[in-house]
Amino acid sequence: MAGRAKNGASSNINMTDNYGRYMGPPPEYKVDRDDTLYHPWYNVKYWGKKAWLIAGAIIVAIIVIIIVVAVVETKANRYPDYTKLDYTLSETYSGADFFTSNFDYFTGYDPSSGFVHYVPSEEAESLNLTYASSSSAILRVDTSVGNTSSPDASTGRFSVRVTSKKQYGLNNLFVFDVKHSPLGCGTWPALWLSDPANWPTNGEIDIMEAVNVVGEYNNQMTLHTSSGCSMGVKRKETGKSLQNSCVNSTNENAGCGVDASTDKSTFGSTFNSNGGGVMAMELRSAGIRMWQFARDSIPSDVWSSPDPSSWGEATADFPNTDCNIGNHFRNQSIIANIDLCGSWAGTQSVYSENCPGTCTDYVANYPSAFTDAYWEFGNFTVFSASNSTSS
Repeated sequence: MAGRAKNGASSNINMTDNYGRYMGPPPEYKVDRDDTLYHPWYNVKYWGKKAWLIAGAIIVAIIVIIIVVAVVETKANRYPDYTKLDYTLSETYSGADFFTSNFDYFTGYDPSSGFVHYVPSEEAESLNLTYASSSSAILRVDTSVGNTSSPDASTGRFSVRVTSKKQYGLNNLFVFDVKHSPLGCGTWPALWLSDPANWPTNGEIDIMEAVNVVGEYNNQMTLHTSSGCSMGVKRKETGKSLQNSCVNSTNENAGCGVDASTDKSTFGSTFNSNGGGVMAMELRSAGIRMWQFARDSIPSDVWSSPDPSSWGEATADFPNTDCNIGNHFRNQSIIANIDLCGSWAGTQSVYSENCPGTCTDYVANYPSAFTDAYWEFGNFTVFSASNSTSS
């Protein structure tokens, strides 16, 4: 064998049997195509410093990859403990004094840039925009003012926005009996909770919301928060998630919304013709869950001793995995309103999907188009767990 062996081995190293016959190189050597002896790479006994450094770097990289994959996998499968809470009745909003005893009337500039004048309680009553009986409470848009009226609606139509006097924190369950959802081009109705004086710091929870509904529509359930709240995590819900970021400064403040259904029966004409339904929202440190029940599928315990753990999968699930619920949702008031046009309903690309002309022109000049633009509520009921927070 000619030449020098790799790793300093001599090319004349060989093995012979008892008769002097050549048996090849010793086991710690291999022979390449040039008949040169070398130590194979897997024989660590002959590794140099450089080989050990490379091997160490590879091992470290593998360990890091394993740890990262494990962390990501663990995070992806994390889910909060929605252990059953024992709820007892806290408040019931009902009867002829539904509005006057429980709510303040918002007036002034609309924060959502709506083409609307929110009127105070006295004017709302005189215009018949809010009224209540033993079984129902109505909140509606004015239909008396048109382009020939004095005053006219050239700067916006009269409507109402009410905010509950009481505010709520964690470990409360809200049950809303909704008999009719508003219809009409230019309308932006919502049933929601927030702390308007500290938005978005104290968060917003939209339970029913839609825009420009002229027929059937999907109800949208949404959270809006300050920074640090994401829903790109494991969730258990029957609705369709729309966005992961709840932060107001992302996605043009779309929030982390969930379509309540895929058959367009949860807001609008079909919802109304079916007698409406019941909305339930649980606010707790583990997360926020919302259920929408059709009139013929309301749980039997919803008005007395509610147990959300027996209701099945929530329509919308907002777990605390990447969102500290207690930090993001404080001092929540119940709010119901019907905005007109504004930063969502009035955006031309959104408005023109179902409606003619421009939003402001339609709202100003067609009062009769708002005959069905009203909320009809039954009871609002709040249940609290023993360690609930409210103010």
